[in-house]
Amino acid sequence: MNIMTNSHILVHEFTYLEPQTVAEAIDLLAAHGDAARVLAGGTDLIVQMKMERLKPGYVIGIGRLTELKGIKHGPAVETVHSPAVETAATVAKSACADSLSIGASVGAHGRPAVETAATVAKSASADSLSIGALTSIREIARNATVRRHYTALAEACAAFSTVQVQVMGTLGGNLCNGSPASDSAPALIALGAEVVLLGPDGETRLPVERFFLGPGKTARRPDQLLTAIEIPQPAPNSGSAFLKVGRVAADIAKVNAAASIVRDGDRVADCRLAFGSVAPTPIRTPKAEAVLRGQVLTPELITQAAAVAAEEVSPIDDVRSTAAYRRKVVAALTVDAISRAWERAANGESANQRISEWRSADAQASNPQVGGNGRHATHAQDITHHASRTVALPHHRTIRLTVNGVRRRLQVADNDLLLNVLRDDLELTGTKYGCGIGECGACTVLMDGQPVLACLVLAAAADGANIRTVEGLAAPDGTLDPLQEAFLDYAALQCGFCTPGMLMTAKHLLEENPHPTEADVREHLRGNMCRCTGYAAIVRAVLAAANGE
Repeated sequence: MNIMTNSHILVHEFTYLEPQTVAEAIDLLAAHGDAARVLAGGTDLIVQMKMERLKPGYVIGIGRLTELKGIKHGPAVETVHSPAVETAATVAKSACADSLSIGASVGAHGRPAVETAATVAKSASADSLSIGALTSIREIARNATVRRHYTALAEACAAFSTVQVQVMGTLGGNLCNGSPASDSAPALIALGAEVVLLGPDGETRLPVERFFLGPGKTARRPDQLLTAIEIPQPAPNSGSAFLKVGRVAADIAKVNAAASIVRDGDRVADCRLAFGSVAPTPIRTPKAEAVLRGQVLTPELITQAAAVAAEEVSPIDDVRSTAAYRRKVVAALTVDAISRAWERAANGESANQRISEWRSADAQASNPQVGGNGRHATHAQDITHHASRTVALPHHRTIRLTVNGVRRRLQVADNDLLLNVLRDDLELTGTKYGCGIGECGACTVLMDGQPVLACLVLAAAADGANIRTVEGLAAPDGTLDPLQEAFLDYAALQCGFCTPGMLMTAKHLLEENPHPTEADVREHLRGNMCRCTGYAAIVRAVLAAANGE
């Protein structure tokens, strides 16, 4: 890292490319090779580029490839894009289907197939769940079928950083990052998942544990695109669990662990144990699995398997923890993960209380400024703005945004960030620049109704989006939103720097769940840092707004 790096901007010059089909994306990857990087959610890539650790010549944004989004389960079963479209009948149907599928597919003979969601759903393997590589972490965590039948994965996604990062981050991006501390990887390994890679020479499938080659390194070639993650249908009498220990709720793991167990009465018919942040890659522990397999499960056997697992891992000392501590945590998490998975295998797998209490789709409120497709404007004419930042690039483009109900047309450079466009070009300075790397939440805005970190969003990638900032909360006549009034009434602000991001994240919560509990509020705001005081007054204000006080 360059110690003089300014995380307020992207100083590196690159060309932004946005393919409209999977086939076009693969052609671009093949043409540009190592000079290109794929942009999915951007929560890691943009940070690495800001820190000048990566300097790609081309950034290939794949966010509009809808065929890589969604959770599909069973032949001819409709795609589940979010809990908002899951009816009870849909969930019941998917629960008894042969498979759950999330992701894109390929055509005959391994050729890329540009398909509609319905076509892809019908092509899902009869014995697997397929998740599209661009499916968001939060969508997976909230999906009813995943929570019930693939519980370890739902728990892993629920433990993933912050709400904003869950909204922006994708399952494919998390895997392609190649982090040894990935939360999704141990759960996928324990569930026996495969990645599906598509390149000029067709399709390649690999078990997730073989996809990781080392820290930051994966088996994906520069000309390949990860299109889907497929998970086998759970065996009868099976259960799974995921657990994580970190420094704080939103931090990456010191240690994480996942277990999947198949029961045969009081014996372990089969099992898989996987861990993250304790080796150069996420790993399985086959010796510990062998201790359990075929045996009557007892507390003593679990303790024995945990001790073996603690010896199989190869942790290091780093800024987050020590190797000795990590071995002790591996042993403890192994005991808890096995015990929880075993219990779920007996009772029918379902997620823990924290996940099962999450808001249902029926509780989701609509954004009054966002239409059915999230992209409508109140003004017939565009208002044109021109970029004013000092970093000039030869590659400029025109983008259109609907900001607080007003349609805007702007000239931006490929390396412009949404945060800077809002603050500098549109003079909407309520949205604050804090850490610049997605850790503080001060820059949170609503993009198409979802909370995102504006410091990690390329302006070019936001083209066509509906953006709502803190300035858009008040009514046109200046009347404050009830949430803003509650923040004033309950003294939920001091210096006010974090308040705009806090308000926007809380607004999303209340639109999604009009009647949250205190635990819901604290969970939702865990990615918004307040450096002045505690969060008690903030939580009280959000609850008061929800109760109409």
